[in-house]
Amino acid sequence: MEAPVHEQIHAPPMTPYSYPDSSVLYRSLVHPFPVAVRGEGCWIVDRNGKRYLDAVGGAFVATIGHGVSEVAEAIARQARTLAYVNGTQFTAEPVEELAAELADRCPGDLEFAFFLTSGSDAVEAALKIARQYWLESGQSSKHKILALAPGYHGNTALALSASSRAGARSAFEPWLTAVRPVPAPYPYRCPCGGAGPHCAACTGRVLEDTIIAEGPETVAAFIAEPIGGSSTGASVPRDTYWSTVRETCTRLGVLWIVDEILTGIGRTGTWSAIEQFGVTPDLMVLGKGMTGGYAPLSAVMTTRRVADAIAGGSGAPIHAQTYINHPLSCATGLATLRYLDRHDLVRRGAEMGRALHQRLAPLTTNPLVGDVRGRGLLAGIELVHNKESRAPFARRAKIAERCAAEGLERGITLWPATGSADGTSGDIIMVAPPLVVTEAELDDLTLRLDETLTAVWRATSSD
Repeated sequence: MEAPVHEQIHAPPMTPYSYPDSSVLYRSLVHPFPVAVRGEGCWIVDRNGKRYLDAVGGAFVATIGHGVSEVAEAIARQARTLAYVNGTQFTAEPVEELAAELADRCPGDLEFAFFLTSGSDAVEAALKIARQYWLESGQSSKHKILALAPGYHGNTALALSASSRAGARSAFEPWLTAVRPVPAPYPYRCPCGGAGPHCAACTGRVLEDTIIAEGPETVAAFIAEPIGGSSTGASVPRDTYWSTVRETCTRLGVLWIVDEILTGIGRTGTWSAIEQFGVTPDLMVLGKGMTGGYAPLSAVMTTRRVADAIAGGSGAPIHAQTYINHPLSCATGLATLRYLDRHDLVRRGAEMGRALHQRLAPLTTNPLVGDVRGRGLLAGIELVHNKESRAPFARRAKIAERCAAEGLERGITLWPATGSADGTSGDIIMVAPPLVVTEAELDDLTLRLDETLTAVWRATSSD
């Protein structure tokens, strides 16, 4: 007997999907995708029953792991109650509650939240708010943006303009605005090795030099990740770096935006990464782990000084988006934060982070590995062609991508990052498991990662 129509539709062949045999325009159109059907804690299971250790939380997103019923139930309750309202006409209870909880958690006087749906969109909004602040304050000449290089902040036009990633930018250069680069603190590739007392890049003094060169009266904002994301592979600046930046921005009249989309929500061992440095920015951008991946959500946090200028001027942020302050997404974020609290996952993430770095440290003996670094449950493994000179592989070798593909075959998800050395060349593998990862899973992660790197090195050696 022929199967019912609904069974025919929902019983595809047990093979990966790929372009052009599917109607999906995938993130890559040149390789097949296994079909993920469920998640369990730190694991993803595909349609064939193969299990993958999610060693990077999908895309640094899965803070609380997969399959958390409390969050699923909170989403269902909100969907049954109120799915959406127009943010120009209504607010909603989960929006108000989440904003209050974020204000309690954020450092210093960051007390107002503006909710969006992606990191790129939140960066776009933060940069626009910075420009609007100066317009509302009567200083219309302040329009320039400064950003760390290497650095990455997203793929919308203004966010991409602030990102120094040649591969993502090159096709769209005619559409991008000029953003002034500031050399990032990147000890592994700095001539001073991160220790030079007079190094302008590693101490943060280069920011003052750049602002003065551009003219403080023209500079609106400086944006940066407090600990390196995929562009510098979890590179950690020296302890005094951000206090130097804070003093410089205050003295020269520049708004400082901290991009915590990747590093925040417990990822680096504290609720936000910047609090480890004892200073507060003028705006903070959050995303990724704020909902653990259960719904799209990001946020711009800012101070009363910035909010008051806008309230007393035009009266509204000039950034329209249909899903701003979305009740369902905010209910998901609220449930995620409360789950983090109930299970003390930020503290646990710090403990597991120390365990992770202890296990990763021996990887420096691998012929492919130049450096292992990071903080909390965020680690970067820099892959080099020559360990002594730190010379990167040629981009055409696609070493990071090969490691990610090899890892997937071995049942582990890894994040390939490129362009760290010069904007084009430079390969890094990122590791960022959920905060619920266990010691046994860290052992498994390290073993599979070591096997992956060794396999790629052997294949590279025979090329």
